[in-house]
Amino acid sequence: MKPIVPLKTEHGLIDQMIKLARDETLKLATKDQFNPVFIDRLVDFLRTYADATHHGKEEDILFRDLKGKDLSAEDQGLMDELVQEHVDAREMVGDLVAAKEQVLDGDDEAVESVVRKLAGLIELYPEHIRKEDDIFFPASMAYFTKSEQEAMLEEMYEADREMIHKKYQSVVQTLKDERLGI
Repeated sequence: MKPIVPLKTEHGLIDQMIKLARDETLKLATKDQFNPVFIDRLVDFLRTYADATHHGKEEDILFRDLKGKDLSAEDQGLMDELVQEHVDAREMVGDLVAAKEQVLDGDDEAVESVVRKLAGLIELYPEHIRKEDDIFFPASMAYFTKSEQEAMLEEMYEADREMIHKKYQSVVQTLKDERLGI
């Protein structure tokens, strides 16, 4: 199996969450129903699964290994664009959290900001996924031997095995810090 197969599979789950976010945004925009629990779950999903787990494997394994290859100008340009989109997504998620907090602090006008932040994520992810699945991932595999692909796939599996521990170590540390007032 090529290392892009699990990445594409992860895209399927990310796409499902983005569709749920689209549905939530439509409800929020038409019914003025603000659901901070949904926002919290979306943010947790995007930060843990989409970014730390999925983008982490792309950036820390696939893109890292591609940096050692003589990429075509087109492939290098697309990889740079994809990395920037990861940065943009992280920023959008942070902005979404800030807008949610404004709403919770009583700023009713911030609901519109939440809708805009959600819309930005909803617009970004499907096209980002399409570029990776249909263009970049297939092209990237041509730069690697079969044994390099196998090593990359094993490293991705190891990253997955470690992720759950990192996630909940972070949760425990955050709770400890809150208790100590840090």
